[in-house]
Amino acid sequence: MAKPGYGKRSTPGQQPLTRHDFALLATRERYVAGFVDRLPDGAATSVKQLAKQLPLYGQQAISTALKALSVAGHLRRVRCAVGAGDETRWVFRTFWSRTARDNEWWTTYLATETANRTAAPAEPPAPTAVPQQRTAREATPDPAPAPAPATTPTAPPTVPPTPPAAFSPAYLALARIGRDDHRLGLSADDCTTLEPLAAQWLDRGVTTDYLTSTLTAGLPAQIDSPAGLLRRRLIDKLPPRLPGTASSPTDTPAPTRRLLVECTDCGRPGPPEALPDGLCHPCHQTHTTHGNTASPDPTQIAAVKAHMANLRDLLKPV
Repeated sequence: MAKPGYGKRSTPGQQPLTRHDFALLATRERYVAGFVDRLPDGAATSVKQLAKQLPLYGQQAISTALKALSVAGHLRRVRCAVGAGDETRWVFRTFWSRTARDNEWWTTYLATETANRTAAPAEPPAPTAVPQQRTAREATPDPAPAPAPATTPTAPPTVPPTPPAAFSPAYLALARIGRDDHRLGLSADDCTTLEPLAAQWLDRGVTTDYLTSTLTAGLPAQIDSPAGLLRRRLIDKLPPRLPGTASSPTDTPAPTRRLLVECTDCGRPGPPEALPDGLCHPCHQTHTTHGNTASPDPTQIAAVKAHMANLRDLLKPV
């Protein structure tokens, strides 16, 4: 079992356990999925722990299997900051669903999860208003059973969608950094991924000017990964929460912290909508193209053929 607050967390509304679960998966993925599915909530599900329990496969094979299960819609790895002030800590969990879910379902479900529910593994998860799951990934053609009226709410999710044009001050501050210093140019996905970390700075009373000046101070001459460097600085240089910056009782309560989904392959954090299939953009592109991001150059093909022909001529007996 993992430490309290960590480990596996089962999602609601799963279909009953049958012998045909995970029938569409490959042998290795079906083996790992069956083991994880039978683990109790709160069990450790890291790659190292699973490799210890499953002697047939090593850590690399387990990591690849978990990535395939994420793409198939069975799991999402998440992190969430719980507590306040100096008592804040990161909680890491693996949300598991025996029933394969699509990206829309996962995004809606994780958006309604709160930090308090994440930190209480002993309590059974409450029903969550999520869209009806499509049956394209089901192992059998039978439609999903109708939800029970006593446990499944009929109201739509209470979280209103954010208009695409509405950007937070944290997002805008990150987007402007690249224009002030070209070495820190960020993509739209990078700004969305780092936005929750930057928002923690603004929640502690600092201004956007303070945020950008701190992130851009003392930069190295060459920066290979702007997003990685800013993410490290946002975490390591997070300012303390001052007593005077706390909101008064009459102020509007702070919004609930959202979960950050971790890329199942590389561990990069981001909001659920920015990691389809539980993978960040680079890992998702590598998975869909199997590493072949571009067609080989015809001149390179000709050069290789000429080189091989020359080698064959040299190997001929004199």
